[in-house]
Order: sequence, then structure tokens, then C-alpha cells
Amino acid sequence: MASKEKPVCQIFSFQDTKTSPDTLFELPAQCLSPTPVPIVLDNGSFQTRAGWAASGAELDSPQLLFRSVAARSRGAARSETQIGNDIPNLEPLRWLLKSQFDRNVVVNFEIQELIFDYVFTHLGIASEGSIEHPIVLTEAPCNPLQCRQMMSELLFECYGVPYVSYGVDGLYSLFHNNTQRNLQRPHTGIVLSSGYHCSHILPVINGRLDAVNCKRVNVAGSQAASYLQRLLQLKYPGHLAAVTLNRMEELLHEHSYTAVDYHEELEKWRSPEFYEREVHRMQLPFSGKVPGGCVSVEERQERRAQQLRRLQEINARRREEKLQQDQERLDRLMEVQELLEDGLLDQFHKSLVELNMDSAEELQSYINKLQLAVEQGRQKLLHDGAEGKTEVSELEQPMDEGDGVALMDSDFPEDTLPEKPANVVQPMFNMAEYHQLFVGTERLRCPEILFQPSLTGEDQMGLMETLQYVLARYTLEQQEALVSNVFLTGGNMQYPGMRERVERELLAMRPFQSHFKVTMASQPALDAWYGARDWALAHPPGGAAEGWISRQDYEEKGGEYLSEHCASNVFIPMKIAKPVPARPAEPSVTTQTSTGASAAITTVTSALTTSSSTAAADVTMVTT
Repeated sequence: MASKEKPVCQIFSFQDTKTSPDTLFELPAQCLSPTPVPIVLDNGSFQTRAGWAASGAELDSPQLLFRSVAARSRGAARSETQIGNDIPNLEPLRWLLKSQFDRNVVVNFEIQELIFDYVFTHLGIASEGSIEHPIVLTEAPCNPLQCRQMMSELLFECYGVPYVSYGVDGLYSLFHNNTQRNLQRPHTGIVLSSGYHCSHILPVINGRLDAVNCKRVNVAGSQAASYLQRLLQLKYPGHLAAVTLNRMEELLHEHSYTAVDYHEELEKWRSPEFYEREVHRMQLPFSGKVPGGCVSVEERQERRAQQLRRLQEINARRREEKLQQDQERLDRLMEVQELLEDGLLDQFHKSLVELNMDSAEELQSYINKLQLAVEQGRQKLLHDGAEGKTEVSELEQPMDEGDGVALMDSDFPEDTLPEKPANVVQPMFNMAEYHQLFVGTERLRCPEILFQPSLTGEDQMGLMETLQYVLARYTLEQQEALVSNVFLTGGNMQYPGMRERVERELLAMRPFQSHFKVTMASQPALDAWYGARDWALAHPPGGAAEGWISRQDYEEKGGEYLSEHCASNVFIPMKIAKPVPARPAEPSVTTQTSTGASAAITTVTSALTTSSSTAAADVTMVTT
């Protein structure tokens, strides 16, 4: 009978990748002539990507990719700020890290300015005073007007850029993939975008964003990483320091997947064979520290002997201190007794009061007791010194001090625990497994929070429930057009099985025999930058070009102005109610009293109501 083969376990190691500082590029000559080439900046909440909107093999990808964080110690100079890849390891500086984002909206423009400086310097732009290149910048869907106004003010006033164009990263990604597939424009579809801080559902009707029906779900990659960190720290309390946020992000990116049927997949993990085959064992750095409970009998006896010696030393030291205190107190009482012998009664009685004693007999009784205690203490110390060992006993202290310490007797047994029989099999401790993290169901539980935020305690709808809510706001014909092009993009959509899960959820929510199509971005994390570059190449700035905001537009229409295009937000101007000009006040009529004092006569308005219930008139009467 053939023996059953043991499943091969999968052991992985954490990469713990440390970044190196970015290269300072030189400005390419083709980016200056005949006209300055636009700079494409995908300003993401997790990663910033920057490059040139130019054709050519060398410039067809972003030249800078770095984390959107800055670290600066309290009181440090601005030039000492570390940004992005200048920070080799984020964990030691986690408490110093700052981002320009709150959720997915830029609110900290001081950090944003530092990141702009970092980008322009590393791209080779050395011009002082202004940036001659147009800027293509991504922003959040339905970005608040105040945030866009501050961003435009920073770019036009601080950097003096000639043109700025704003767009949504998810729509740029859709534009890039539709261009690659040669789809006929205008496009209609719905974009499911999930990034680092939040996820969005963006319906597109006839090539333009339907901003009224856009929805945001506050669950994305950062929440999944925090959830995974909590799960593993609860599972392995002995490795709290090893379960860092950077490693959890690595686990999410490299080892997690989305279950097509969550509950059915969890049932599979109940099988021991499936568990051994699918669990990922993450190897931690080896540490020579032996966990508690794995101590041999010899080591336990040695530890007990060391504790006994330490207690004996403490006992001897305290006995000496007690003897010294008794001797000092005895000397003090003898001095008081000498006062009585010398006939100094006043000083004697005063000393008795200080000692809280009533008579000379009580003083003599205390002197006798202390003399006996001192003599016994000296004999015990001499006896211990002669014998070469210290007898362990209870410290002799007055009852009112209450700090007696019970020490071990000299005949204390070496090992009070009963020895186990030799034939009992002791469980073997596996040091290798102790330094491994077994990542099992956590591989699918963390990506699942995108569909079930209630797993982390979030009281909101999941991504597919929100999609169903958005689709219900359209007519049946519009719903058919939208679900015929469901597009998935964003760094948090890269889990294996994500497309199949969305298809299964759509199949459950759509009517019987209805058709839909789900497509995944070719590069979910980078397609936003490629889409912005394609758009900038197809729509060069200048004149009245669509989608570009010139400095003249900024000065005339305000910083919140947005020139719309196929991948931008919808511009809804801020309506400011103009104050109604006040009517000139009528001069007051004054009369001179007999005493010479002036009095202001006020205008009294009375409403005279006619007998008819349908007519009323206000009559102003001036009293004099």
C-alpha cells in the first residue's frame, strides 16, 4: 500500500526592500524645443509618478516613482526634509511621516510644495523663478473647489507655470486602455477605482463624468494593511515588533488574493490538506532568544542555585544594615542616660519627650533590649564569617516596620517540581516554526473588506452594493450601456481573482440573461500616468485648447476654475450671493427743546390694513 505523500509547504521570506535615492536627471533637449514639453504628475496618495509627455523610448515611462511622504524632525530646517525614496526604511521614521493627503484630497500644501520641489529638481529643471513647462496633474474625483484653488495658486503664483490641466486618475486610466483597444468614442461605462485611502465608483456617460452619481467608499489598501497587521499581531503576540506595516503591505501585494465565493473558500481552508498546501509560511529573521517553557532540568537547577545565592547575599547585607541601625540607636539612648547621670534633668526630660518615652525605667528597658540584639547580631555575623556561609533565615525587624522578607531555608530543596518519568514523550519545540508566520485565511480575509467593510467594523456599504445603488439611479437603457463596460483600475485592484469576483457579483445583481463586460486595466497602478501622457500628447497646450488653464484664465476666472475635458471633473462654479446695495438713509428731523437739548425723531412704520382680507398697504408716517 503506497504511503500518502506529505504536501510540500511553501516558505517565503520578507524582502524588506530598502529604497535608494532617486537619480538627478538632466533635462532632455527634446523637452525644450520647439516648445516646452508638459510634465505629467500622477499625484497619488500612495505613490507619486512623474515624467515627460514626450514620445520616445527613453521617455515613454515615468522617470520618478516614490512614496508620497515626507519626514522632518521637529525644529529641523526645510532643507533637511527627507522625501520619498530619500527615506531608505520607513519603519523607524513612521512617527515622523507626513503626507499632503487627507483621505484622497490634498490639504497640506506645505508638504505638496516640498514634493513639487523634489520632482522638478530630479527632472533636471534648474530654472529660477518659474517653471516653463505646462503641468498635467491628477486630482480626486469631485475635488473641492477650495483644494483646487489652493493648488492653482501654488502652481501659478509660486512656480509661475504657463498652463495647468487637471484630471481624474481613474478616467485617465480608462482613456489609456480604450485608446489601446481602439474603441470608438465617446465612451460610456463605469469605472471601479480603488487606491490607497478610498475607492470610487465613477459613471461615464458619452465620454463625460457624471459627477452627480459618483460615490466614494472609505475602504482601500491602507485599511486592508492595518487589518492584516491587527490579525497577525493577535495571532503572534511574541512577534509584535516583526509585524510591521511595510511587511503587511508586502503580504497584500505578493501573497493575498480575492475569493470568488468568500464563504465557500473559507470552507476549503477547514481541510488540513488544503491548509498545508495553501498556507504561506513567512520566515522571520532568526533570533537566539529561547522562548519561556523550553528549559532543561540542569538549567532550571542552576537558575535556582543562583537565586538562592542572591537571596543569601541580600539577607547578609540587610542583617548588617540592621545591626548598624541598632548600634546607632543604642548610642543615642546611652547619650540620654549619661545626661541623667550627670544631673542634667531638663535636657534629660526633653530628650525623653523627643524619644516618645515617659520615664527612665522605660529608657533602661529599651537599652537592655538593644544591647541584647546588637550582641546577638555580632555573634551571628562572626559565626557566619567563621563557617564561611550565611544562614538564611527571616530578617529580625520590629513588628511596626512590617517589611520583613521571608527567605529560603538552608535546606530548601533544589527542585520542588516532581520529575516526569523518562518514558513520557515530551513535545518537541520547533525553533524554525517559532520564527515563521503562518498566513492562511488572512490571505483572503483582508482583500474581502473591499466587499464587506463590516469585517473591520466600518458601517458602510461595500463596493458592489454601492455599484448597485449607483446603477439604480439610471434608466434600464443606461444601465445596459454602463455595465457593458465595467472597468477596474487602481493599485488595490491587482489581487488575483478580482475580475472574477466582480463578474460573479454582477451576475447576481443584474436581471436574468442580461449582458455585461468587466475589463481590468493593463497596469492598474501606472495606467493613470500613461493615460495623462496620452491625453497631453493628443491635446497640446496653447490658444484655446480644451482642458488647459492658462495664467490669464487663472487671473480672470479664479483659482477654482476648471477647463473640462474627457478625463476631468465637472466644473460647478461657486455661486456667491452679491450683497444688495443699501438705500441711502433719510436725514433725521430734530427739534430744539426749551432747555437747548436736541432729540432725534425716529421714523415709525405702521401697517394699515383695509377691511378686505386680500389687500394690505404699508404707510410710512413721520411724526414731528
